[in-house]
Amino acid sequence: MDVKSLKKEKYKAVFVLKGTNPSYVNMLRRAIINRVPTMAIDEVEIVENSSALYDEMLAHRIGLIVLKTDLDSYMQKSKCKCGGKGCARCQLDITLNIKGPCTVYAEDLKSKDPQIKPVYPKTPIAKLLKGQNIKLSATAILATGKDHAKFTPGLLYFQGFPSIQIKEAKNPTEIAQQCPKGILKVSGKKIQIIDLPKCDLCKACEDFAKESVKVEGSQEDFIITLESWGQLTTKEILTTAIDSLNEQLDSLSGEIKKIK
Repeated sequence: MDVKSLKKEKYKAVFVLKGTNPSYVNMLRRAIINRVPTMAIDEVEIVENSSALYDEMLAHRIGLIVLKTDLDSYMQKSKCKCGGKGCARCQLDITLNIKGPCTVYAEDLKSKDPQIKPVYPKTPIAKLLKGQNIKLSATAILATGKDHAKFTPGLLYFQGFPSIQIKEAKNPTEIAQQCPKGILKVSGKKIQIIDLPKCDLCKACEDFAKESVKVEGSQEDFIITLESWGQLTTKEILTTAIDSLNEQLDSLSGEIKKIK
């Protein structure tokens, strides 16, 4: 397979993956959703809560706060030497103790590990009036989207690499105007394609002039977009997903050999 980067942002990466098939890319997508671990608050013990939110609603909001994840320092409870009982290697204590009047933000959570902190500090949790307060302790763990959607690190989606074939047309300007991405330009009486990877296969140009335009998506080359929620970088997400797939394939290979 051949990989070529098209765009790289803080929490988003777009690249071309050549020489594969839809099944493999979809397998990679599912691995990212279900098998790449991240940190999230899993248990909340509320000591005091005089806010307008019910305890359950407050705990739910805290559980969905996106936390920066360190895969080198923590492991999943199922793989920890403590046997899942809970230790410094598989869980992290977080506390919140605040009095109103104020707006409670994610940055008000106090973590024992300064590396594990909210990705978006200004995520609002609750609004406290004078005399109201919240006091709680929480436990964050490393888990995967297979356990709960809050542990999913991001989203991957893909399309076949576009191919646009254009024959001579009587109305090239009108055909070019159909493209919502603006990648068709008229030069003289011919239509030129600029920035082909921007084509999202909407086929508006083909629908307008089926006799002159043919748009197809490749079944071997793909444009892949990966968006991270912020717990991990896009590179960490991809490498961890691929490692997980390789581990599964090795396990399957071993089981098949036993059958033989």
